[in-house]
Amino acid sequence: MKMLSLEEELKSNAYPGRGIVIGKSADEKYAVTAYFIMGRSSNSRNRVFVEDGKGIRTQAFDPSKLEDPSLIIYAPVRVLGNKTIVTNGDQTDTIYEGMDKQLTFEQSLRSREFEPDAPNYTPRISGIMHLENGNYNYAMSILKSNNGNPDSCHRYTFAYENPTAGEGHFIHTYMHDGNPLPSFEGEPKLVAIPNDMDAFTNMLWESLNEENKVSLFVRYIDIATGEYRSKIVNKNN
Repeated sequence: MKMLSLEEELKSNAYPGRGIVIGKSADEKYAVTAYFIMGRSSNSRNRVFVEDGKGIRTQAFDPSKLEDPSLIIYAPVRVLGNKTIVTNGDQTDTIYEGMDKQLTFEQSLRSREFEPDAPNYTPRISGIMHLENGNYNYAMSILKSNNGNPDSCHRYTFAYENPTAGEGHFIHTYMHDGNPLPSFEGEPKLVAIPNDMDAFTNMLWESLNEENKVSLFVRYIDIATGEYRSKIVNKNN
């Protein structure tokens, strides 16, 4: 698979929607993830990321302007032991609760489908990072409608064992802007993962469409120790 420029992928797409990046830093020290949200409506744009325990959650920037919270207020990142869960919806909780009961990542998502936001039927994208005894692997999932037909849910899981240093994968909800919004197609895109967390965060934020970007989260986890550093960037301050 050809490695793509994550910067170019973002700059050339005004509306990838919500996106997850997971990989390993070039120096092999860090398990890396990033999650961003974008919005076209005032309700979607009226959000910020805030820390919530070892994870994060979304909340309304201006509570008085919050309309329907059902698909926009959730915990995108939660930590279960040595696992870090990253998703674009409340299926974070579904995965957390399932894996806490010894279900696999894939099994945990069996009870969920794409979002009920006709006519877009936004895909549910999810990621799981597993660190144990200095070893690291990750997986990504997408649950999507059958080309806009809500009667059929297509389920794809991509697992990456012993990931290569400096490589990661990027999955997002929409191919590009549109009405209805076209769902992501294909397998997660191969992208580069640098050592410098601050530079990576800045590149991601600056590459997202200025009008549509809302919030960004980046975390670098030390594979040897499990200790982590995180950064949150919110358009609404």
